[in-house]
Amino acid sequence: MQTAIVITEQPVSVSVPVGYSFTLRCRAEARTSLQYQWFCQRQSVCCQIPGATKQDLPITAQQTQLYTCRINDLYRNAVFSDWVKVEVHPCVARGLLPQLWQGEPVIILNPTEQKVEVGKPLLLQCAAMGVPAPSYQWYCNGNVLEHQKKKKLWITHAKVSDSGTYLCCASNSHGEHWTNAVDIHIGSCRSEKFFATGKIALLVGNNRYQHHPNLMAPVTDVFELSVLLKQLGFQVVSLLDLNKAEMVTAVSRFLQLLGKGVYAIFYYAGHGYEHLGRNYMVPIDAPQPYAPENCISVQRILQKMQQQQTALNLILLDTCRKWYNLECALSQVQPLEPWGNIVYGYATSEDAEAYELQDGEFSSGIFMKYLKKHILQEKKVTHMLEDVLEDIGRDPLVTGKQVMEIKHTLKEARSLTDPIRPLGAAVERWGCGHEPPRETVTFPCGARAELRFQHLFSNVMSVCAKLQDPPAHVADAHLMLRQPTSLC
Repeated sequence: MQTAIVITEQPVSVSVPVGYSFTLRCRAEARTSLQYQWFCQRQSVCCQIPGATKQDLPITAQQTQLYTCRINDLYRNAVFSDWVKVEVHPCVARGLLPQLWQGEPVIILNPTEQKVEVGKPLLLQCAAMGVPAPSYQWYCNGNVLEHQKKKKLWITHAKVSDSGTYLCCASNSHGEHWTNAVDIHIGSCRSEKFFATGKIALLVGNNRYQHHPNLMAPVTDVFELSVLLKQLGFQVVSLLDLNKAEMVTAVSRFLQLLGKGVYAIFYYAGHGYEHLGRNYMVPIDAPQPYAPENCISVQRILQKMQQQQTALNLILLDTCRKWYNLECALSQVQPLEPWGNIVYGYATSEDAEAYELQDGEFSSGIFMKYLKKHILQEKKVTHMLEDVLEDIGRDPLVTGKQVMEIKHTLKEARSLTDPIRPLGAAVERWGCGHEPPRETVTFPCGARAELRFQHLFSNVMSVCAKLQDPPAHVADAHLMLRQPTSLC
């Protein structure tokens, strides 16, 4: 009696980038020795793979194909393994895969937010790479959609009840990974004015450097911009003269304030440079000459801003874009997601300097001189910046020296004047603000002074003192405020 061939290990489907090398495996048992032969199928044509006669089939992924393995014994019995799919993705962003990828799911396509008319079809798509190929499970408002287990979620006739927040989980034997959550609105698609769920701004001005020439304009520019942004409803953090550790901490806290639908502004005035399209800010403690490891990468900040699912990311760089240290290597930065929510406003063009204006004791950057003139305009933020660009271009003081530059991927007509409809999260993260205190101090002689505190910047406070009417026995009272001395 002949014993049937038993396949003990079936090959598994995979989903990989083009050029990725891996191995399909098949194992079987029988009373006699076995022979293996691999086949592939593409475009309905099944072909024997020459020389593929071993249990393992090494493959370098080039195109999507189906594979199976035939196993023969000496009695001319034959069985075929399961057909498996090798899905090859030709367009995967560089750096998306971890360096030591073990086959865990990696999301390469996220679903997108949509507004759909009632009765119209709804299609959501996602995709992930993995070895084995990931399985999929869709969720709506945190609930499992039992019959939605494919990369595409398809609803032929959308209902109002289909509105909600959707996401998908891709999983395999190495773990799971979730797509971004997206809001789906089913109903009338009448055009509505855009709004922000919150408005958060971080403004940094570096004036007093330890190893580089001091600047004068950033202190004024940060203060004036903070006043204007507060008029637009922004919650503003404004900071002066930060070293590298303080800049890293400030950015980290800023990112914690962001959330889905928030309008985020990051403004920097101070020394800086650009190298091959990457921008760096120079902290006040950076050495001379500085290198990327001494500075803060703007692109890395922007990446993390995007990860908070903000609706608008506005980066305003009031800094030079020249590069003097040609021996330094570039820092590693992953490409930005193509979400269409980024706007760059550069005070000057590539490989050029940004200038300050000085009028007596007053100093301001050319960029801020015209930005504050237009920033309250009720128009798309890129159009507002174009007005600033045109004004700088007409200024005879910087003709041929400084020309503003705008780069953006903003796909919607969002304006800094858009209304705020908070979802709650950003407000909770911001916390409760406190008015600067007032305090009355009574001295041993009986004289009293009122102290008032005022925030000029988030890390700078001014103190004013007013001497109240002294008691009758005090003939001559004077009040003097002094900078506290450090204790040794």
